[in-house]
Amino acid sequence: MPRPTIERLLDMAQRTPSWCNTQPWRVTLTSGAATRQLAEALSEHQSDAADQPDLPFPVAYRGEYLARRRECGYQLYGAVGIERGDRARSALQGRENFRFFGAPHFALITTERDLGTYGAIDCGGYVSVFLLAAQSLGLAAIPQAAVAAHSPWLRDYFGLPGNRLVVCGISFGFPDQAHPANGFRTGRAPITEVVDWRD
Repeated sequence: MPRPTIERLLDMAQRTPSWCNTQPWRVTLTSGAATRQLAEALSEHQSDAADQPDLPFPVAYRGEYLARRRECGYQLYGAVGIERGDRARSALQGRENFRFFGAPHFALITTERDLGTYGAIDCGGYVSVFLLAAQSLGLAAIPQAAVAAHSPWLRDYFGLPGNRLVVCGISFGFPDQAHPANGFRTGRAPITEVVDWRD
């Protein structure tokens, strides 16, 4: 992607509001050969490495959260031709996270350790604005928590200081409309399931 397009995307995302305007996100961005080298190294590392996220992953998915997660997974795997219960092919598809789904650009999002939970929440806001900005520019972007499972490795790879906690990654580029994974949209719960009115 042209550098001016990426800079416009980053300028738009930089307007994200944050707690006391701290703007705790930092973005480590790779392009072209640097993305390919990172994908190769991360894919090799993750093949036999234990998860070590800086921010704890969910303890469990229950009730409607489990149902929504499963629906999304079934839709994705169905779109790319993986039948339910095919764990081998599901695992192969999961490893695409570490190849960044073939995207030419990867953004690693980190936060300041001392800002705690609210720094991470602000980074979540940044990711949302980044995704919306990408969409408005005709780009495709996908946030990836999977890469955060290898936080210490990523910190070492990029030479980041210990006070930077890995939140997630975002792979992005021009959309491949013909790819089957882009042929479905995740559902959304009706507001009656998520809003508790108190009049």
